[in-house]
Amino acid sequence: MRMTSVPAAFRVLGCCFDCKSAVSVKVVSPSAPWVGLLLVITIMTTSPDYLVILFGTTAGANGARLGSDERELIQLLWRVVDLANKKVGNLHEALIGPDHLELTEDCKEETSISEDNLTLAPQLEQALRQFNQSVSNELNIGVGTSFCLCTDGQLHIRQVLHPEASKKNILLPECFYSFFDLRKEFKKCCPGSPEIDKLDAEAMAEHLCLDKNKSTQHFGASQVEDMGNIILTLISEPYNHKFSDPERVNYKFESGTCSKMELVDDNTIIRARGLPWQSSDQDIARFFKGLNIAKGGAALCLNAQGRRNGEALVRFVSEEHRDLALQRHKHHMGNRYIEVYKATGEDFLKIAGGTSNEVAQFLSKENQVIVRMRGLPFNATTEEVLAFFGQHCPVTGGREGILFVTYPDNRPTGDAFVLFACEEYAQNALKKHKDLLGKRYIELFRSTAAEVQQVLNRYSSAPLIPLPSPSILPVLRQQFVAPTNVRDCIRLRGLPYAATIEDILGFLGEFAADIRTHGVHMVLNHQGRPSGDAFIQMKSSDRAFMAAQKCHKKTMKDRYVEVFQCSAEEMNFVLMGGTLNRNGLSPPPCMSPPSYTFPAPTAVIPTEAALYQPSVLLNPRTLQPSTAYYPAGPQLFMNYAAYYPRNFVLCMQQRMDLYTQMSRPGQCPKNGFVFKGPSS
Repeated sequence: MRMTSVPAAFRVLGCCFDCKSAVSVKVVSPSAPWVGLLLVITIMTTSPDYLVILFGTTAGANGARLGSDERELIQLLWRVVDLANKKVGNLHEALIGPDHLELTEDCKEETSISEDNLTLAPQLEQALRQFNQSVSNELNIGVGTSFCLCTDGQLHIRQVLHPEASKKNILLPECFYSFFDLRKEFKKCCPGSPEIDKLDAEAMAEHLCLDKNKSTQHFGASQVEDMGNIILTLISEPYNHKFSDPERVNYKFESGTCSKMELVDDNTIIRARGLPWQSSDQDIARFFKGLNIAKGGAALCLNAQGRRNGEALVRFVSEEHRDLALQRHKHHMGNRYIEVYKATGEDFLKIAGGTSNEVAQFLSKENQVIVRMRGLPFNATTEEVLAFFGQHCPVTGGREGILFVTYPDNRPTGDAFVLFACEEYAQNALKKHKDLLGKRYIELFRSTAAEVQQVLNRYSSAPLIPLPSPSILPVLRQQFVAPTNVRDCIRLRGLPYAATIEDILGFLGEFAADIRTHGVHMVLNHQGRPSGDAFIQMKSSDRAFMAAQKCHKKTMKDRYVEVFQCSAEEMNFVLMGGTLNRNGLSPPPCMSPPSYTFPAPTAVIPTEAALYQPSVLLNPRTLQPSTAYYPAGPQLFMNYAAYYPRNFVLCMQQRMDLYTQMSRPGQCPKNGFVFKGPSS
């Protein structure tokens, strides 16, 4: 026997049925009403000494829909059953004052409780103290004494008590983390009874042919009485049932990894939609409090830009828990309601599954808090990252607690993941959000094991950026390439994804008249969607300079847009994967910039193919202007769809397939242009 002091915040009765060692607990909190009370936790591998029947009523739906409408508890009823002596104690009741004193008409009619009855009722935390004190006094707990809760189904504990306590930041006593579901215990004794979802206290009593008390009882009291009689019947002849395997509620969510080869049951997965962008896996676990999420079973989804898109896939331990999770559709996380839908195991593996041994080793340290770093200098080292966080938030394992994200050719992406041993260190680290490392500010976000897998999967599957082949891909027609020292182009960065050419012309205002014919180049990403970038060819470098000066950081549809002056050569470099900002040009990582030039031999791919999204500017076919905004004049080239190699490029096989398709008569599958063959 050992003595243990319990923190005041617990307010725990402390009789845990499934503990593995005998522990005597003395409550030392001066604020607790049971100061000095000696509580005992005992080894129990057989039936507990007592069952405490628990029944709850909410201000909204009750019965089979209990907890589905997020309404608060307004009533708790309980009754002690002495299993050894086969006796039932007195009925106890506690009314609870909700934060929002509003009862539905169905609730008033069913329970006969009104708002007036709850005006002076204690809050939930005080009602739980009352429950603790009452049970403790009635059981007269001593060494070796044990008890466990018993409810009519799962809803009272999993769908009502735990979610509400979590929202109100109430730490529940330990006894609320294990309970017996009377319906399941009844089904073990009476396998020929109706299905569990059709059972309730009344149906079980009727199946056992128990006499119904004729006295008039209010809602809840009759159910508790029926449950007591059912328990006494089950533990007597001929059933002789033993209550030995209670339901468990997870104390906390455990992070972990998931292999792509793992078999995942489709009936255990849900998709949650509408999450706040800053939410973490712990926030998801808190939203589903009371339900058991599998280890590593909360996976936040990322969009094409690697940012969270407000969705998550969650894996539960069983279909039963998945079905209970679906009942939380449109429940709230803060001020946002969350949509909950069924999903598949394949969906989950696409997000959370991984095959990298490096990631598995990085995540092998359990109970770590993960922080994601974004925007690192490409030459950042582990020593610089460790120095960035400093002594107040030490990284777990030093160098081993940092994982840099790289492309398949080991080029850095500017992302990294860092492990911290505890919540305190992680919170100190997150306070450094947007602090400088070198000359760059670093974004910090709380992350998850699934997000680590997802980011690594995304970059590891990226094809390498190929060098342009002179025999196949000339960059621009030689006669139209501006001299390298003429900066007659501008780059727009940060455009709304829904921006059109008309929006760009309106944004440039007076400078729209200085755009060359078909000189607007909208840049698409590898999925064929707008990347937020565009290049504009101006009639002169002076007008390009003035446009960059006057339009820089003007707003378009509530977004400010950056405008940089550049040359045609710089535009080509950016489209090949380099970067351009007001500090100048940073060439693609795959090139040796000062000496690299773009040759311009004759193109092998026909000019028709340039209407499709090429990876660099090709020789597109001349067309009639598609909009009246383009000024009249000699036809140049129309390139307003180009792949952005920083987001991956079109591989050579796709180009050849495209050429084969374009060489045959037919219709363009994307734009609908009709071709009669290569000669057209």
